[in-house]
Amino acid sequence: MIDPRLIEAVETLIAAHSRSGSVPLIAISGAQGSGKTTLARAAAARTGAAHLSLDDVYLTRAERDALARTVHPLFATRGPPGTHDLGLLHRVIDALSRAGSDARTPLPVFDKRADDRLAPEDWPVFTGRPAAILLDGWCLGAMPHEAAALIAPVNDLERQQDPDGRWRRAVNDELAGPCRHLFARFDALLFLRAPTFDGVLDWRCEQEAGLMGLAPADLPATERARLAGFIGYFERITRSMIDGWVVADVVVSLDRERRVTGIERL
Repeated sequence: MIDPRLIEAVETLIAAHSRSGSVPLIAISGAQGSGKTTLARAAAARTGAAHLSLDDVYLTRAERDALARTVHPLFATRGPPGTHDLGLLHRVIDALSRAGSDARTPLPVFDKRADDRLAPEDWPVFTGRPAAILLDGWCLGAMPHEAAALIAPVNDLERQQDPDGRWRRAVNDELAGPCRHLFARFDALLFLRAPTFDGVLDWRCEQEAGLMGLAPADLPATERARLAGFIGYFERITRSMIDGWVVADVVVSLDRERRVTGIERL
């Protein structure tokens, strides 16, 4: 059940940025499992907006494998800045922004089980001109780190697989460059703030259990361990966003059960 205050907050942002001849672009950001995609889908259905997810514009597996060979092996794993096709995302946003009443705009889809993007002929189509574009993504609005802050590793992933910091510097460069250009397009951003990073693993395990048709308590221990390793790719940026290193217009504070404990309009 989505807190109606969240839907209202998104609707308020859409209304505040609706202008004749333009389609407002509203971002919804938050850690894995925070409910950002669920919120974006519900708000889109209610308002007639088009919904896009950063998770659906990952680079293809072949493109990430190429990055792994030429930049750093950790880029084979989807998730961090640098593993998204931002050019594709910009083109879809442009198409939706120009869409007329009879337009048909294909929306990308990434198959996480296959770890690859679906072929364009299998993408769903948004028909007509959207009332808004709602884009959700875990790192939207994140601020890059200063070089000195990247030196010390934050977890075993960075310590063992990125001992010289080359991967995290490359991720940070993406955040400071191509990602910042994307973020500059947003009319507004709503951030779902997790109480701590420690609870993110529980949220992610709940998601995975749901995809597997299991109760969270029945998720195999091996799967929980795999997910614990996976969220290490997100830890540095997620922690900094929780600590306030995010450019947002609305910050929604959540508790461990994802209940809203406060809404701050900045």
